[in-house]
Amino acid sequence: MLKKITMFAFLFFFSIQLMGVPFSVIQNAGDAEDYPNSDYLVIFDSTQVDVQESGLSYRNYHKLYKVLTPEGAKKLNHLKFRYDPLSAYIEIKSVKIYRRDGSVEELNMEQVRDYPAPARMIYWGARHKMINIGNLKPGDAVEVKRFMKGFTYALLQEDNPPSDSKYVPPMEGHFYDIVEFWNDEPVKKKVYKLLLPKSKNLYYKTYNGNLYSYKTSRGEKDQYTFIRNNVGSVEREPHMVAVSDVAPKLIMTTTEKWEQKSLWFYNVNKDYGSFEYNQAIKDKVDELLQGAQSEIDSISTLTHWVADNIRYSGLSMGEGEGYTLHKGATVYRDRCGVCKDKASMLVTMLRAAGFESYAAMTMARSNIEDIPADQFNHSVTLVKRSNGEYELLDPTWVPFTRELWSSLEQQQDYLPGIPEGSDLKETPVSPPENHYFKMKGTSTLKQDGTLEGEFTIEAEGQSDGAIRGMFTSNFQSNWDRTMEKQIRQIAPDMEILEMSYSDPYGYREENMKITVRYRIPNAAMVTGDEILFTPVVAREIFKNANYHLNFNPDRKERKYGFRDRCSRLVELHETIQLPENAGAAYIPEADMIEGSAASFKGGYKLQGNQLVLDETIAFKKRKYQADEWENFRNVVKQQKKLAREKVILEK
Repeated sequence: MLKKITMFAFLFFFSIQLMGVPFSVIQNAGDAEDYPNSDYLVIFDSTQVDVQESGLSYRNYHKLYKVLTPEGAKKLNHLKFRYDPLSAYIEIKSVKIYRRDGSVEELNMEQVRDYPAPARMIYWGARHKMINIGNLKPGDAVEVKRFMKGFTYALLQEDNPPSDSKYVPPMEGHFYDIVEFWNDEPVKKKVYKLLLPKSKNLYYKTYNGNLYSYKTSRGEKDQYTFIRNNVGSVEREPHMVAVSDVAPKLIMTTTEKWEQKSLWFYNVNKDYGSFEYNQAIKDKVDELLQGAQSEIDSISTLTHWVADNIRYSGLSMGEGEGYTLHKGATVYRDRCGVCKDKASMLVTMLRAAGFESYAAMTMARSNIEDIPADQFNHSVTLVKRSNGEYELLDPTWVPFTRELWSSLEQQQDYLPGIPEGSDLKETPVSPPENHYFKMKGTSTLKQDGTLEGEFTIEAEGQSDGAIRGMFTSNFQSNWDRTMEKQIRQIAPDMEILEMSYSDPYGYREENMKITVRYRIPNAAMVTGDEILFTPVVAREIFKNANYHLNFNPDRKERKYGFRDRCSRLVELHETIQLPENAGAAYIPEADMIEGSAASFKGGYKLQGNQLVLDETIAFKKRKYQADEWENFRNVVKQQKKLAREKVILEK
């Protein structure tokens, strides 16, 4: 079967290269009835990569689209391709339109436009090449051939690089690629061919699906071919893990071990002098550390200074993009940079303070698979503590946050760039009690349904960060209004009699505390013989901190893993003074739940003329397996039940 498929693929693409696309291929590919949920179809998607000894790759792409619907015609009326001229070159070689009436139109390549790509926060000079396809109709097809050389990250550049030298990948002599075998629109056939010098070993693995593959000899090179038919989309689920974690993909590299990548990353920054500090930096460090009481106090002071004072903005600084971190002196001068620049600044300042510190690479919000290819999009800092253990720091993700390493990044893979080399590592789970949200209240329910009382909120870790961010990301003139809007979700007609909160910028001195005294007219529904109400503390508020409340627990099953914002402990307590002679007609009951994902305990207790609410809820990590959904949803459902079911009192 495999030989038949591969022979068919070879003859099919060879004939198309020589003679063009037969109309029968387009006509027989299918139409809107065959693909009712798609606007266009990719009949074939072919990539051929020719790798040189230097690691430089020449890539030829060949793709054939078929329009299925008028909306698909709109989506395909132009094609654009993003690239970075510092590290890549692309050329749209030809575009043909196969009209459904049998005519063929070849576009003039002088129509190709090359223009700056839109940018936000990162301005590294990326560009687009675009060609206008024009008016299309269902049944038309568009064939595109393009060429590319280079890679997707820009690194150090020579002043006058000879020929193709600037397109050689950062880890010279090595090659890697990540090939996605999924697509939002259907692909009938996807073929990936790799020509690799026989002097290089290829390490590869497929994930989340199977591919047809085979290897042949082509002179001084080996050709690896990978084929998948009927490539489709991945059905998204709310709050699911990254699509790349569950979709079919191929990862390949010529690097055998992670330790090689780790040492390379260490040496490339050492050789460039990324972390050398000057007198200005040394003076600033000395100033900041005056009065520091301990090792962790010094580390914390420097981490938060970089987090709060180096603005996230990626300017084109010339040398030092990609895996080579800009020099600390450059970042200190400009007071801005992206994640790798903030990491570099912190390493530099820690070294100026006498610490041993290095940079590390990680992948935010998705997995790094166990093949040592470049699967990184984020850079962080390592510092060696006096006990000899490395500690992770992230000045990019902790501005105005009480943590030094953001627990939004727990269960995340990372690779240290250290002189002894390192295997791939994973960040640990942060215990829920490190990220607590505690709400405690007392209230009095009047006979007429008015509810008066007060509550306090205290938060820590990422729960603190979520609430604090409502202030630090806002104008100070809007602080009260922002808090009132959040609190009035309890009841739009709530009268806020008094409100106070911690200094949002005083995060190093204390965790976030909010105190509110209120009055709510008609908080309870009063009938002739009953009073119906929900205690204030039981309500679903501050969903940015209590992110689990954004999940829909009515969803019964999940196919894929899912993720919360962070591990979390929620403690809710309220004592409600009831009207005289009021008895309980109905009090919602709570189930005790304990599982690997989450737990719930507590409920209501009637103590004389007081109703007491206690809830203790724990979400134990950030990323969960699909089979943990039942436990997770039941805990969310339990909290929502107490928030939505009324307490009924008899007069």
